[in-house]
Amino acid sequence: MFIKKTPNRLRAVISFLLLALFFFSIKLILIQIFRSDHLRKIAQKQHNLLLELEPERGIIYDRHMRPLSTNLPAQSLYAVPSKIKNKNDLAEKLARITGQSKDSFLDRLNRKKAFIWLARKLPGRQYEEIKKINSDGLGFRRETKRYYPNAQLASQIIGFAGLDNIGLEGIELSFDKYLKGKLGWCLLLRDAKQRGIMLEEEFVPSQDGNDIVLTIDETIQFIAERALDETFKKHNARGATIVVINPKTGEILALANRPTFDLNNFDNSIAESHRNRAICDFYEPGSVFKIVTASAALEENKVQETDKFFCENGSYKVANHILHDYRPHGTLTFKEVMMQSSNIGVTKVAQILGPELVYKYAKLFGFGSLTGIDLPGEVQGQNKPPEKWSKTSIGAVPIGQEVCVTAIQLVTAISAIANDGVLMRPFVIKRIQDKKGEIIKEFHPQEIRRVITEKTAARMKDILAAVVAEGTGRGGQIPGYRAAGKTGTAQKVENGVYSHSKFTATFMGFVPVEDPKLAIVVSVDEPHPAYLGGTVSAPVFKRVAEDSLKYLKSLEEMELVDLNENKRAAR
Repeated sequence: MFIKKTPNRLRAVISFLLLALFFFSIKLILIQIFRSDHLRKIAQKQHNLLLELEPERGIIYDRHMRPLSTNLPAQSLYAVPSKIKNKNDLAEKLARITGQSKDSFLDRLNRKKAFIWLARKLPGRQYEEIKKINSDGLGFRRETKRYYPNAQLASQIIGFAGLDNIGLEGIELSFDKYLKGKLGWCLLLRDAKQRGIMLEEEFVPSQDGNDIVLTIDETIQFIAERALDETFKKHNARGATIVVINPKTGEILALANRPTFDLNNFDNSIAESHRNRAICDFYEPGSVFKIVTASAALEENKVQETDKFFCENGSYKVANHILHDYRPHGTLTFKEVMMQSSNIGVTKVAQILGPELVYKYAKLFGFGSLTGIDLPGEVQGQNKPPEKWSKTSIGAVPIGQEVCVTAIQLVTAISAIANDGVLMRPFVIKRIQDKKGEIIKEFHPQEIRRVITEKTAARMKDILAAVVAEGTGRGGQIPGYRAAGKTGTAQKVENGVYSHSKFTATFMGFVPVEDPKLAIVVSVDEPHPAYLGGTVSAPVFKRVAEDSLKYLKSLEEMELVDLNENKRAAR
């Protein structure tokens, strides 16, 4: 019986083996034909690792090649989740060291990925603490971290870059394509223990970003920010702005706003402090706008400096509106009208000119148009054409009401007078260069147009110098120098009417009158209890101009010494 059944059992076993062989053969054929690409990709992921090589971001320098932004080495923490045994314990330790939540670490560690970032660009202390954990599956990768050596200095100009070294604001954003460089990569072949061997033929080096040289002078920037900060705090202001420019070239030497923020700690700053008020905030300028009316009257030969105007003892009706002076005046010459900043006197001059000429010269000075400054976010303000004026506009626009300006427009306008009547485009980028110093792109002074003749500009210089010497701008006097300027105190509009408690205090001027090296505008938003431009802003002009002139003089002396030494060496 047993002998008879043996062949049957043998045939059954052989049949089963043949069937299994057939099934696995078919399965193997199907895998080879239809699943080969998928499986090959899985194998490549296990044995090949493509690493990105981060380029070094370009450095931002001031005009004397002093770094305003740079890069520091930093360590970033990554993990291979499959190699970590006790994820809960590791998440708890990392949370304690970094201050991040345990759940966020645990969520990342439980992801089905071969590689995950746990913490980017760790502070030095955290890096040292995490190294002590010594856990399988944890590793560090060297990256660079953006660093700003002067913290708050020029923060709204420079802007900042994020964790991935991508520009997010300011020059870091608008010139990101020059600064960021190009990623490189290399291919690592990993063995069964995940040890890497770099394949030299599969290696593309990164290209570092280009450097940017600004027109900003770090020392003048510091001088300007120090003076602005003191006034901002002293007068309990809501905001403040200062711009310092070379009136002959349009180069911005300093630009600052308050409130401000620390570029190295931008995550903990308020959004309002990021705003570059000098180019993106517009407001009614008040009496500083009177330079437009005065320049137009002289250029069109409608008045002379000695022409007399009766200022109505401080009260003058324009259409259905009563216009007032801050202090009542009787008869004043045109020059005295500007010195005392009489609203009534300037309005009477504007009535001689007519709306079309006032509007024409406002446009010529650049109001209502973009200056073209190479910073993001500039607004053009407002300069209404005559057809949109009301019956009272002739008593408002010429004295700086019903018109909106930016600080950068004001400083370029006063610079046009300082520059013998020629308006220049303001700019902050001097050049872009590679790491070897080869120039990629260079920017030069650019003349926009002639606003007034050289003769009219000279007459305006004398009038504005009298404003500082004897008029409302006496707070801007600088010992040893003849300065020129104009004050402005503008009521802010609140709920459609002019406020009697909120003002913008402005002073703008240039120095020295004979050979202007600096033009400066200072604007303080809602100072109190003092609020006059001559009281609040003129002293800032004085301090910044005085300290900056001393600094520029010392630079000239050093350059002269270097020149003499070079001449002696040449002999």
